[in-house]
Amino acid sequence: MNHPIQADFTSSTRSRAAKRMTPAAPQWPSYTGVSQYVGTSPSGRVNVFVDPSLGAPAAQNASDLVNDADRVCDANDALFGTTGGAVSVIVFALNNATDGTGGADHMGCDYTSGAAIEVCAAFGQSQRVSALFEAELSECSMGGNLCGQSTGEALSRWCAAEIGSNALSDFATAPQWAQDGMPDFVNHTDPTDQNPDSTGCGMAFLSWLISEGHSLNTIAPAMTRLGDGGTLAQLYANLTSDSASNAWPQFLAAARALPAIQNDDPFHVAQPAQLAHIEPWTAELAGKVFASILADISAGREPHQIVAGVRAAMASAPKRPSHIARAAAPGACAIGSRRLLPPGVARRH
Repeated sequence: MNHPIQADFTSSTRSRAAKRMTPAAPQWPSYTGVSQYVGTSPSGRVNVFVDPSLGAPAAQNASDLVNDADRVCDANDALFGTTGGAVSVIVFALNNATDGTGGADHMGCDYTSGAAIEVCAAFGQSQRVSALFEAELSECSMGGNLCGQSTGEALSRWCAAEIGSNALSDFATAPQWAQDGMPDFVNHTDPTDQNPDSTGCGMAFLSWLISEGHSLNTIAPAMTRLGDGGTLAQLYANLTSDSASNAWPQFLAAARALPAIQNDDPFHVAQPAQLAHIEPWTAELAGKVFASILADISAGREPHQIVAGVRAAMASAPKRPSHIARAAAPGACAIGSRRLLPPGVARRH
């Protein structure tokens, strides 16, 4: 019987198909070595590469990121109320570090100029890699706004803390802001993302705002809409309907009343990841339902009346806000390295 050598043909075909399916590495902000493809997240949204010279520990970081990337992207989308684009990520010894302290980097605050993301390897601590990834991904969701601003840096670090389970606690800047006399970066925005005092002020201010009942998934889109020229005082005014002039004195009084500022969440408001991204209109509906139940029980109403009250509350459910939509075309963004680093760490390539 004639047996065509189909195995070799099929193998060759599969090999060529695999090569076609393997994405090419983009031009990275600083990395120029070999980019070894590790995998793509199940949604197809995130391609992950690694510096193969770092061996198995970095490969594990990259593999773990492939598995975690969609969770990070989905949580990030929930914070900003948009759907982000595709990105590529490389894990390597950024700043010559392999414990995560080399930080992360990308070139712009949108999904066009900023879609090539570098993250520092963190041997045995893949949660730090995910948090670094979120720090840069969140900036892509800012749509070209807040790039290189102290406000944008604080927001991206808060996003990383929420979604990355505070895995970057050693990056804290609020303690230095407090140590340096609590300078005012609420009434004016510092046009840099490299000043720990202005970033620290922003971190503490957002912690205070959240403690006042304003969730991060309300704060993030509000800050993005304010843009580069916006201040934290304006953010306060937009969220509270109070005068912007009251933001700094109220925040400063609250900060000074604390026994100490030892981390970036001095008002202790960090939420579990599964609760941090509940949409505000969902929370509002839940509040109406519980209020209806409690009121009916207090009034001694019958079970069928309580059920009717719940149905009425649900019928008045708030609609999904019109600003929650797919990400619009990115605005103009000054392209340049957006390096996330812990305080006091010198920048090296």
